[in-house]
Amino acid sequence: MSICKSPATRVDPDCMTETIDDVCIEESFQLYLNNEFIGELIASPAQLEELGVGHVICEGLASGVSGVQVSGDEIRVHAETPDEKYATESSVTIEKEHISEVMDSIVSEIWERTGGAHCSVLFSDGRLIAKSEDIGRHNTVDKVVGYAILNNIDLSTCVLGCSGRQPAVMVSKAANAGIPIVISRSAPTDKGIRTADLAGVTLICFARGNRFTVYAHPDRIILHQGL
Repeated sequence: MSICKSPATRVDPDCMTETIDDVCIEESFQLYLNNEFIGELIASPAQLEELGVGHVICEGLASGVSGVQVSGDEIRVHAETPDEKYATESSVTIEKEHISEVMDSIVSEIWERTGGAHCSVLFSDGRLIAKSEDIGRHNTVDKVVGYAILNNIDLSTCVLGCSGRQPAVMVSKAANAGIPIVISRSAPTDKGIRTADLAGVTLICFARGNRFTVYAHPDRIILHQGL
């Protein structure tokens, strides 16, 4: 669990109370790709192999991974040179009812205890196959993608569910990983929508209860007959 305890003072209209709060742990990690330092990642200290692997795939730095090691604050990924990027091509569809099931699975214990974490989930063939909680919404996507890569799961069959908003940098992670459908309970941006449209990604946002808004490639969504 990426949580620690911190003393705090809670202020109410009529009083001040000394208390102990649960807070998210934040750590920094040095990421290396083929022994070359490529940057520092600020993340929750869990699923670090998945974080490193997913990051190089989601950022378009690699097309495949041959190995990963974590030692202290270093994450070292060994990977193949990226191929030329193409638009996402997938015959995967999603039924309207399944969209709410994906969103219902985004239940984060860390968020419930601290209010300071995001969550992403990955579904394949209607089954939850990966889930990640982290202080950074970008990291949650990297981690579920990394899990899929390390477990030889075909990302072109997957649906990604996210708690955070969808700007271009988030949508491009799914596109680089080859994920055809992204669902979020939050908002997109104009460039996020444009990125999804150009990359062939179905972008569904404001998914809450049985309502949602589709901003790109709605043809992958199956509605009940007559709707």
